[in-house]
Amino acid sequence: MAPDGHLPWDLQQGGRVLCYTDGIIEEHVNDGEQFGDERLIRCVNRLGEEPSHGLRADLRRLSHTLKWERRGRTSDDATLFMIEWHGGAAHHLAVLD
Repeated sequence: MAPDGHLPWDLQQGGRVLCYTDGIIEEHVNDGEQFGDERLIRCVNRLGEEPSHGLRADLRRLSHTLKWERRGRTSDDATLFMIEWHGGAAHHLAVLD
């Protein structure tokens, strides 16, 4: 986030932001290594190559993919939250101080 509180990119109409808890990336997989950011990014990119079936279905697909990639293992909180912007003015939204 920039010093003025703004994100360093512009979210376009239909754009999405994925939020997740540390349990998604800190889970240890079979080789003892953490799942990590890079594996999460590969999963997201792989799903992004497929046609979208709507936000809810796409997030569910990502969740199932991550569960499979992690061999069904979850020892910590593992929460995904996705935001999709549909356009319009945002002047009515709160600004973080």
